[in-house]
Amino acid sequence: MSRRWRSSVVRVAEEISNSTTSSISSKSRWAWPSVLRWIPTSIDHIIAAEKRLLSLVKTPYVQEQVNIGSGPPGSKIRWFRSSSDEPRFINTVTFDSNDDSPTLVMVHGYAASQGFFFRNFDALASHFRVIAIDQLGWGGSSRPDFTCKSTEETEAWFVDSFEEWRKAKNLSNFILLGHSFGGYIAAKYALKHPEHIQHLILVGPAGFSSELDEKSEWLTKFRSTWRGAVLNHLWESNFTPQKIVRGLGPWGPDLVHRYTSARFGVYSTGAVLNEQESKLLTDYVYHTLAAKASGELCLKYIFSFGAFARLPLLHSASEWKVPTTFIYGIHDWMNYQGAQEARKHMKVPCEIIRVTQAGHFVFIDNLAGFHSAVFYACRRFLSSATQYHQSLPEGLIPA
Repeated sequence: MSRRWRSSVVRVAEEISNSTTSSISSKSRWAWPSVLRWIPTSIDHIIAAEKRLLSLVKTPYVQEQVNIGSGPPGSKIRWFRSSSDEPRFINTVTFDSNDDSPTLVMVHGYAASQGFFFRNFDALASHFRVIAIDQLGWGGSSRPDFTCKSTEETEAWFVDSFEEWRKAKNLSNFILLGHSFGGYIAAKYALKHPEHIQHLILVGPAGFSSELDEKSEWLTKFRSTWRGAVLNHLWESNFTPQKIVRGLGPWGPDLVHRYTSARFGVYSTGAVLNEQESKLLTDYVYHTLAAKASGELCLKYIFSFGAFARLPLLHSASEWKVPTTFIYGIHDWMNYQGAQEARKHMKVPCEIIRVTQAGHFVFIDNLAGFHSAVFYACRRFLSSATQYHQSLPEGLIPA
């Protein structure tokens, strides 16, 4: 495990803590707000914020709520352990494309939703039929009570709901792209349903290694400190960053603005978020984070403290059945060496591409580099992108 990855866990925790403190203590800006400044949120508010954000996209699209039923067929377990037969929905956006274009399905990461790809839809839709979803329990999708009790149940929550969405959309032979936690879910889905996927693209994927796979002396030492003990307790108590946003009430939007301003564009090529993009993205992110807690509560079941996977993908590498491309920002805090280790055990084609001038949100930090990496990964499906059939494009580094 790299030093950068070791320090990232502490840094993220400190970022949340510092942002919260500064938001409350800035006396020059804040006074006790009136009730009129309290900003309500709901699925309708999320969809409205999504529409405003996607107004920046030039390619026409269709937004729909895809019915996935009340749970997996034949199972007495609803979404998930719920006694309710109420149908659930996956928020989906589909962009116009040529009839013969391959289908690219995009899955967002933790504490995110499909609108995070707003800067990519136009470029990708020029070569693909692009479909982006909000995973169950996130974004504008249904938010059932999260009552999973194990890692296996939690994975099934996401994998099975995605499969029901696929059936409802009557999709097969598609390219599946997942970012961060979405990459973890995409990989788990591909392991269970490889027959539907032409190619798998994992962008800064989480969950390749476990605490036992790594030299975790640093984590043991950190847990022995008061700060580590507190953070470990919060983690095991399923305390999520979204709870901070909700708890701050009227101050929540400002915290989110500080987060988006600091998080996106740090490693950018120069195309940082402009004022309009920043405003619309902040509004969208606030509503997705402040809405009812649901899918976010997966965290403690999928990862142990330090973001180590409880059922790591590395242990399933020999079972891989789908050709895979990994894409990482050169400054990504997700360690690409996990993918390198997995590739040693894979029996299918596997490429690892690093994008310069980009961090974990490579698709926001370096648009041209990210799009080139995706086109190169899918070159055998793209007759319209012959320039990517040769050598790796400039600005991309093979690992």
